[in-house]
Amino acid sequence: MSASASLSLPFRSEPSGREMDAFCVRYAPRAPGHAAVRDLCRLLYVIPSEDREARDAWVERCIAWLREPRSASGLHEEEEPQPLAASRLKLLVRVLEGERATRLALSRLVGAVCAEAHGLKLFAQVGLGDHPGFFSELADRVLHRLLPTPPDPERFSDLLHLFPKPGDVTWLESLPAGPLARLLAMVGEPPPPLPDPGMVFRSYLVDALTLLGARIAAQGLTEEVRDRSPGMAFRASPFLRLRRACDSVLARNAAPDTLQELETAVAGCRSVTDTVTQHLEASGLSVKLVYRLDSIQGGLDRMEAIARVLGAAPGEDRCREGLTLILHLLRQAHEERSVRELAKTRLRLMARTTIERVGHSGEHPLISTRTEFHGMVHSASGGGLLAAVTAALSLFISKLSLAPFFEGLLATLNYASSFVAMQFLGFTLAARQPSMTAAMLAGAIGGKGPRPGRMERLEELIPCLTRSQLAALLGNLSCVLLASVGLTLVFHQFTGRPLLEPGQAQAVMDSLHPWRSATLAWAALTGVLLWASSLASGWLENFFVYRRLPEALAHHRGLQKLLGDTGAHDFAGFMLRHVAGLGGGVTLGLLLALVPEVGSFFGLPLEIRHVTLSLGALALAGGALGAQSVLTWGFLAALLGTLGIAALNIGVSFALALTVALRARDVSSQESWRLMRWVGLRLLKEPRSFLLPPASTPAPVAPPEPVAAPAQPEG
Repeated sequence: MSASASLSLPFRSEPSGREMDAFCVRYAPRAPGHAAVRDLCRLLYVIPSEDREARDAWVERCIAWLREPRSASGLHEEEEPQPLAASRLKLLVRVLEGERATRLALSRLVGAVCAEAHGLKLFAQVGLGDHPGFFSELADRVLHRLLPTPPDPERFSDLLHLFPKPGDVTWLESLPAGPLARLLAMVGEPPPPLPDPGMVFRSYLVDALTLLGARIAAQGLTEEVRDRSPGMAFRASPFLRLRRACDSVLARNAAPDTLQELETAVAGCRSVTDTVTQHLEASGLSVKLVYRLDSIQGGLDRMEAIARVLGAAPGEDRCREGLTLILHLLRQAHEERSVRELAKTRLRLMARTTIERVGHSGEHPLISTRTEFHGMVHSASGGGLLAAVTAALSLFISKLSLAPFFEGLLATLNYASSFVAMQFLGFTLAARQPSMTAAMLAGAIGGKGPRPGRMERLEELIPCLTRSQLAALLGNLSCVLLASVGLTLVFHQFTGRPLLEPGQAQAVMDSLHPWRSATLAWAALTGVLLWASSLASGWLENFFVYRRLPEALAHHRGLQKLLGDTGAHDFAGFMLRHVAGLGGGVTLGLLLALVPEVGSFFGLPLEIRHVTLSLGALALAGGALGAQSVLTWGFLAALLGTLGIAALNIGVSFALALTVALRARDVSSQESWRLMRWVGLRLLKEPRSFLLPPASTPAPVAPPEPVAAPAQPEG
C-alpha cells in the first residue's frame, strides 16, 4: 500500500507497522526511526472532518507537534540543517506536497473551521477593550483565571486556547514566511461547497476596518478631543474622513485606491491626536481622556496593520504581514488577561496623572553658575531656619503626653504650617527636591526611540541637578544646625534650663544611632512619604488646571467685588503658582504626623526620619547635654546616622520619582540602563562638575522638552 493511500484510510485510528515504515522511509530516509516523523504519520493518518470538537482537538495536536523542542532537521538527503522552529514546519510542507489525499483532507478541515467561525471579534476587539475601571477590570481578570472558560462561538478570537503561553509569540515569530505561505496555499483551496479561507479572512479584515473606523471616529469627535484641537472645523475633522474611507473600503472590498484613502485619513487622525497632546500642557486631562487617546492610538495602529495585510501582494508578502498581525493580536490577548499588565497600565496612568505636573510646575533648580549656586544656598538656609523651629516644636509636642488624636493634630499643624511658610517665602527644603529633579530628568530623556540631542541635554542637565541638591543640602543642614544651637542658647538665657530634658536628649541621640536603632529603615520610609507628597502636589495642580479654576477665580463675582478685577486676576495667578506647593506641603505634613499614629494604632512602631528635622533635633539634644557630649561616640554615631538619613531620604524619593516619570514617558529599560551607565562614566571622569558649577559662565541649559500634562484620576 502506498503512503498516499495509507494516510487516507478512515477505519483505523493508528497506521499499521508497514504503513508507518513506508511513510518514514519516504520522508525521512536518513533517519526513518525519528520520533518527529512517526508522530507526524500518526497525526496525519486520520484528519477529522465532521465533528467540531474532534477538529479542535486535532488542531491542538498539530500545533503541539510543531512546538516540540526536538528538531526535525537533516532527515532527507537533499535537506540542509534547519533552525528548530523551521525544521518541523518544512517537514509538514514536504509531506503535504507528496500526499494529495492528506492535503485534501486538511483543506476540508480548514474550510469547515472557517465556515463555522467568525473573525470580527479577533481583529476589531482583542486588545482594544474599554477598561471601565481598575477594580472591575481586576475582578474580571482574576475570575477569568479561577473559573473555567466557556466555549467561544467566535473561536478565532480565543487565540490563547491554541497559544496559552507568552513564549508562544516568540515561537510564532521565528517561523519562516516562505514555508508558511506554501502551507497556507496548499490548504487554502477546500473543495466546494466549503468557503475559500482567503476570501473569508479578507471579509473579516474589511469588516474589522469598518467597525474600528466607526469606533475611532466616535471617540475622536467627542467634546474632550474637539476642545483640545482648536482651529479645526467640525466638518474638516479627519475622523469624519476616516469613517467615509472605511465605508469606501467596505463598499469596494478593499480596492487599492480605497486603502490609499484610508491611509491618508489615518495620518490625519494621528495629527489631531498629536495636537491634542501638545495642548494638554496648559489644559490638563482626565483618566477618561487618557484611555480615549490610548484607544484611538491603538485602533489606528490596528487599522494600519490590517490595511498592510489587505494591500500586500499574494504569497509570501501577505503571509508575512498576516503573521505580524497575528503576533500583535496574540500579545494583546495575553495582556488583556494579565493582572500584571493591568497593574503596569494603571501605574503608567498614575505617572501621567502626577509626575508630569511635578516637573512642569515644581521648582526648576538648574544651577549652572556660581551666582545660582549661592542663591540656592541662601534659599535653603531659610528652609533650615524654619526646620529648626519645626523640630523644636515637634519635640515640645511630644512632651505634652496628649491623646493620639490631639498629638497628631498638633504635629500636622506644625509640619504643614512650616512647609507652607517655606512655599510662600520662597525657601527650599532639600529632601523635597528629588521628585522635581527626577521629573525634569525623565522629561529630558523623553520617550521611545532615538531623539536628536538627547545626550547633549543630559550632559548639561544632570550636573546642574546634582549641584542644586548639594546646594540645598548645604543650606538646610548648616542653617538648621546653627539655628538649633541658637534656640538652645536663647531658651537657656531666658529660662535658666535647657530646651530639652537630659533624658529626652539622650533618647533623641539613641533614636538616630545607625545600627542600634531602625533609623535607616524609617529614613527609607520617609523617602517614600516625600515621594507621595510630590504625587499629591502634581495631582492637585492638574485638578486645578483641568477644572479651569484659575479662570473661575479670576471671573468670580464675589472676588471681583472684594478685590476688584485686577485683584481677582492676581489672586488666580497666585493660586496657580502656589497650589502645587501648598498641596505638597500640607500632604507631607499630614503624612509625617499621622503615619506614626496610624502605625501605633495597628501595633507597628513606625517613626519618621527627615534629614533636616533630624539634624535639628540632634543639635537641640547636643545643646541640652552640653559641649562635652558632642565629642562622645554616641553623638558621633547619631551624626553618622543623620548622614545615612540624608542619603536614604534623597535616594529613595528620587528613585521612586524617576521610575514613575520614566514609566509615564514609556522609556525602555535598555534606555534607562544606558543613561545610568553614561552617568557613572561621566562621574568617574569629571566628579567636580557634579558638585560645583564652573568658574566661568557656561551656555544656558536648555530646559526639557514639553510633555503632555497629567491626567486627573477619575473612577
